[in-house]
Amino acid sequence: MTKVLIRLFVKNYEDTKAPEVRSAYGRLSGIVGILCNVLLFAVKFFLGSVTASVAITADAFNNLGDASSGIVSLFGFKMASRPADEEHPYGHARYEYLAGLTVCVLILVIGVELFKESFVKIIHPEPVEFSWVSIGVLAVAIGVKLWLAMFNRTIGNRIHSQTLLATATDSRNDVIATGTVILATVLSHVTKLELDGYMGLCVAMFILYSGVGLIRETLDPILGKAADKELVEEIEKKIMGYPGVLGTHDLMIHDYGPGRQFGSVHVEVAAEEDVLSSHDMIDNIERDFLEELNIHLIVHMDPIITKDESVKNLRHWLSLEVKKVHPDLKVHDVRVVPGTTHTNVIFDCVVPRGLKRTDAEIKAEITERVRMTYPDYYCVITVDHSYTTVI
Repeated sequence: MTKVLIRLFVKNYEDTKAPEVRSAYGRLSGIVGILCNVLLFAVKFFLGSVTASVAITADAFNNLGDASSGIVSLFGFKMASRPADEEHPYGHARYEYLAGLTVCVLILVIGVELFKESFVKIIHPEPVEFSWVSIGVLAVAIGVKLWLAMFNRTIGNRIHSQTLLATATDSRNDVIATGTVILATVLSHVTKLELDGYMGLCVAMFILYSGVGLIRETLDPILGKAADKELVEEIEKKIMGYPGVLGTHDLMIHDYGPGRQFGSVHVEVAAEEDVLSSHDMIDNIERDFLEELNIHLIVHMDPIITKDESVKNLRHWLSLEVKKVHPDLKVHDVRVVPGTTHTNVIFDCVVPRGLKRTDAEIKAEITERVRMTYPDYYCVITVDHSYTTVI
């Protein structure tokens, strides 16, 4: 069914990086979600009113909230597909993140309201009318939500949309919530205990818990989450595949929304090579990344002395020595400037985030280690901090 809908309503569905195709996928997901959730709300609300079940009514309004979320998601994808302009040169793709955040807030609001209603039902319990027809209808609703979860997850993975993946998770949560309602109804009928309010309370708490988790996931790209480890490794591997590249460091990726990534990186090349030839290679890297990965990459060229054996040996020794300070430390841009009384060793040291030791302590220990082996060497260290998940 999912494949049929995609082929019918998404033109050029295989070109998932194109903004208009992403928008079409988002529009399809939003419309399908709205139709399914409005239908489920109507059926469950009717059953909840007839049976006087606050748990079923709570579950119905949860579906209504999901329908509202679909409208917000639909609007978000529409706005995200707008092209860049003078005031927003990086495009409008972050609207998709904002839409996802709004969906999460709506989930929390619904959870709070259902919590209050269920609490009142616990204090003032009312008998729930049991009906196997209601149980059957709720079981069908579970099937619809399971399909909707798989539908949104399939599309979310295809276009790498956190908003749709969050929607899929919400649909999965609804399956659990509706299952809880069925359990409450059956247990109340068998045991003659009024469990409806308690089960409604459990559903509300589950919705709140899920909403908080979804907010955290949605906020990550807005706050500047580090690029995925897989993407970082792919970028570094691709760069190292160009002839003449000796190393790469200081990679930074800026996320302006799905399909809107900008980055910068330093690439080490032999200082002895012709500068025009090296610059031509840098141009090729930037162009290839834009065409093949849709990443606007700015490459800074770092010349490295490769024919001076003393400098090469020092660079290798220094790379091993800093790992004795901490295994994740790395050095780059090593330069040696001889002087009359001493020799300056100038280099950058990349320090991972979250390291408990201060930059000053790290610099002091590295300096001491260098002096123990090279008494006449004076270290000039610049501490860098990684902006990716791996160094």
